[in-house]
Amino acid sequence: MTFLEQIFQQLGTSSALPVLAEIHGDKTMRVTGAELLSLIEQGRAFLRARGLKPGDRCALIASNSIRWAALDIAMMAEGVVVVPLYARQAPAELGMMLQDAAPARIFCSDAIVASQIQKFWPAAPHITLLDSIFTGTAAGSPPLAHADSGVITIIYTSGTSGEAKGVILNAGNVNHIIQCTTARLDQLMSSRRQSPDAPDKIFHYAPFCFAASWVLLLTALSRRSVLSLSTDLAKLADELKMAAPDYFLNVPTLLERVRNRVQETLQKRGGLAAAIFTRAQRAYLRKQNGKPHFLDSLALVIANSFVFPTIRKSIGPNLKALICGSAPLAVETQLFFMMIGIPVLQVYGLTETTAICTMDDPDHVVPGSVGPAIPSVEMSLTEKGEILVRGPNVFPGYWQRPVETARALEGGWFHTGDQGEANPSGNWRITGRVKNLIILNSGHNIAPEPLEQKLAALLPEAQQIVLIGNRRSFLTALITANSANGFKESSVQAALEAVNDELPHYKQIRLFQIVPEPFTIESGLLTANGKLKRDAIASRYAVEIDQMYQKKSA
Repeated sequence: MTFLEQIFQQLGTSSALPVLAEIHGDKTMRVTGAELLSLIEQGRAFLRARGLKPGDRCALIASNSIRWAALDIAMMAEGVVVVPLYARQAPAELGMMLQDAAPARIFCSDAIVASQIQKFWPAAPHITLLDSIFTGTAAGSPPLAHADSGVITIIYTSGTSGEAKGVILNAGNVNHIIQCTTARLDQLMSSRRQSPDAPDKIFHYAPFCFAASWVLLLTALSRRSVLSLSTDLAKLADELKMAAPDYFLNVPTLLERVRNRVQETLQKRGGLAAAIFTRAQRAYLRKQNGKPHFLDSLALVIANSFVFPTIRKSIGPNLKALICGSAPLAVETQLFFMMIGIPVLQVYGLTETTAICTMDDPDHVVPGSVGPAIPSVEMSLTEKGEILVRGPNVFPGYWQRPVETARALEGGWFHTGDQGEANPSGNWRITGRVKNLIILNSGHNIAPEPLEQKLAALLPEAQQIVLIGNRRSFLTALITANSANGFKESSVQAALEAVNDELPHYKQIRLFQIVPEPFTIESGLLTANGKLKRDAIASRYAVEIDQMYQKKSA
């Protein structure tokens, strides 16, 4: 059974039960399996009436919603290739992707987005608003039967090191990944459900145009679940309480903010709870490498009974686990959540691997690792430590880019561009990006990510840290603050000294520059899924960077 057939079957089984929800303030709008199937059929009827046929490409540019999901499935069920794009993408980048994909039709959320598209692409094809699609009634029919090689979607990569490329994913890729994610979630929830018939309750805020987010949507719809969608990122905490999920997908930035908020709140309140938390945290961290002091261990026991339950309730009273991917997660952050009783399961993958190569085993989480390779997927390393992947999850190629495809799939393996290592048990750890390597004038090669993470662990008030030093004689750093209050230079200097004490001379960070404004998607310094555009940052702050190096040489 294909993933689409499984979704249609599951929606039919859940015809009278809620499957998708949108949270709007203090209200939640839900649809049952039957109602979602009806929306899907309305979408399919609209596509057929407009003459769209299997193999045609259509762009979908809108925020997450029930209708986004319905149209996505409708297009796949009709054999239309979905090109999902990020509504908040910089206009120039969005225009480039649209023109590269050359869609037969564009679907978007509102007239404002439509007018922006027409402004930067006057020759754009017909633009349809989502509200105009779901009308009338339509008879149900099975989805188109896709061969494994049939193209399902073209998802554009975030383009950290250059122009974004369209990643083609086929039915075989998606079928395999949905089987793997379903099996892993079955394992997670088998012993954690309140009752055998209870659905998985999932909260979701990551845009569906990202591969991992889309995979979670399809996985949720193919199993007994209720997926609640965030509609206001400024109100995530309130929405979480309303959704009361069992688990949800995260990026490291959010988990690090939650950790910092909890710690700052306890510090401000002070008193016995703060003292117990501090000693308990020290005991938990020491337990990972040795034996903690007796009083610290006692504090950990007390915290488990009286402090941690309150913290868990403030984050999500029913949370069984957090799922995290897209970027490296600091070990300290993962240990923090494990300490309070919420395991963080890491996932590693790229759009080209249908979002997933590895997944943490819920029963054997190894802090700092991203878990073992998923079934039927092989992973190995080149002499330079680059991770290679081979298996049914690997994409067939980039849209209209044969040269880049041949380079990425050289030798029958996908060259990820990531550096990593696996322990004897097969648990992988990601150590950096090959292309992000800083090569000093001395010839030393330095992966910036581990050092950035170490510094960030000592500077919770820092929002972003970027190491500089390529073709220079030493390392420096650009640092942005995560609040309007900023932070003192003395705090940064103390953190640098603490990190440098553990490093060889060539890895030491000699100088820093505090950047007043955070790097954002809108400024062109972050990709659509929040990754640093290192080359763009270095170019934007070239003057400040040069001043740092001139200061040192003066």
